[in-house]
Amino acid sequence: MTDIILGLIVLIIIGAALLYIRKEKKRGVVCIGCPQAGMCAKKREGGCSCHADE
Repeated sequence: MTDIILGLIVLIIIGAALLYIRKEKKRGVVCIGCPQAGMCAKKREGGCSCHADE
């Protein structure tokens, strides 16, 4: 019974993460993990400046 409950909790967490990613992609966010993703100047170029190699 405990295994079933833990499995359901894991599935709920994964499902919530997938829904969040889907929602952000529909908004046009390119780098979801980036704190500046919504207002990034390089958003139109397909990337975010905070991930640029130095």
